[in-house]
Amino acid sequence: MSEIHERIDLTDDSHLFANIQKHIDLNALDIKYLKSIFSIKEIKKKELVLSQGQVCKKLFFVEQGSLRAFNSNEAGKEATLMFAVKDWWITDIYCFANQKPAMLSLEALEDSRVVVLDFNAFEILLQRLPKFERFFRILFQNAYAREQLRILDAISLATEERDRRFVTKYTQIVEKVTQKQIATYLGVTPEFLSSVKK
Repeated sequence: MSEIHERIDLTDDSHLFANIQKHIDLNALDIKYLKSIFSIKEIKKKELVLSQGQVCKKLFFVEQGSLRAFNSNEAGKEATLMFAVKDWWITDIYCFANQKPAMLSLEALEDSRVVVLDFNAFEILLQRLPKFERFFRILFQNAYAREQLRILDAISLATEERDRRFVTKYTQIVEKVTQKQIATYLGVTPEFLSSVKK
């Protein structure tokens, strides 16, 4: 996994600022401060920005491209937990919040650009600009609700219906992922998903 070797400045038209302003107001000083603590990383297709077992120290915002978060068991079998496309946030949230070794790896599905926030900078941001407590509460609350709905779908719906809902709800993701990755997200084998689609 490559590290960020140089800080690339955020531009004023970064999608990040529009994303944040969906929930809280930003003034010129706020934006200037955010530019000082965030950095941009260019990542190649299949490159990992977080590896399972590595302490999760970063939160990522997708400026361009797409990522997926997955877990690999001892046998090498993958389970995809989430995807993130342009204007979405992604990390191993439990391990980020508790500064523990990641249970997930984060992989670029295509050449991508992400905005990176380090954990220490995140902590200082919450102290310096308390309104970000609200922003990240909303962000994490929405993520929790999305995962709860996903679990309910998994225990109450047939694979065919779950696949149909995934395709309908995440059209921008379907174009970027393989059938195998969708199968690991739905918790079935690629062969079973293929037979269901037929």
